[in-house]
Amino acid sequence: MRPKNLEKEEAIRTVALHIIAEEGLENLSMQRLAKAANVSPRTIYIKYENKEDFLIKLFIEEVLGAYEQAVLENFSPELGFSEGVKKIWLNTFRYLTQNRPSFALLQYGKSSPLLNQAYQKAGIREGQFFAPIHRFLESHATAGIIRNFPTDVHRALLFSPLLDLVNEYFDYQSRPTQLITEELVLACCEVVTKGMLK
Repeated sequence: MRPKNLEKEEAIRTVALHIIAEEGLENLSMQRLAKAANVSPRTIYIKYENKEDFLIKLFIEEVLGAYEQAVLENFSPELGFSEGVKKIWLNTFRYLTQNRPSFALLQYGKSSPLLNQAYQKAGIREGQFFAPIHRFLESHATAGIIRNFPTDVHRALLFSPLLDLVNEYFDYQSRPTQLITEELVLACCEVVTKGMLK
């Protein structure tokens, strides 16, 4: 790709993330994106089939790596279970509350049937991302510390409540008092942790 095309591509992605952050994912259309990025819609459709294709590629290429890096900061699979889950939750909460576009794309990815197809096209295997967390859960399950559920179940138990709390955090931004604080998140983390113990 020539430098000018790279600049256009970067502008398109930057503008898309801005629209998502300011107005929500539902207000992002390809026509609007083209106008805001000062490119023709044709330019966008050369690389992307449609809005879903664009969002999936944006998620994989722009969000997933940064999200993984943030969640794994100062985390080790060798941590004790409660300490490790606390680290994962705090890292995730802090990253997502500071990166609303990433959160919107994560929520989209969770509900989109096309995400698995995108992973397959990109050659992304299950466990390729967040491998230290998978090892962490497997080792604690093998040691008999937590219930021995499939990885997908462990992941759902670990992240679904937290993502719902992040969603509530954004809902409360328009209210007089922010209910979803780090202290509350840690209290909820303790409840989830205890529920996963054998």
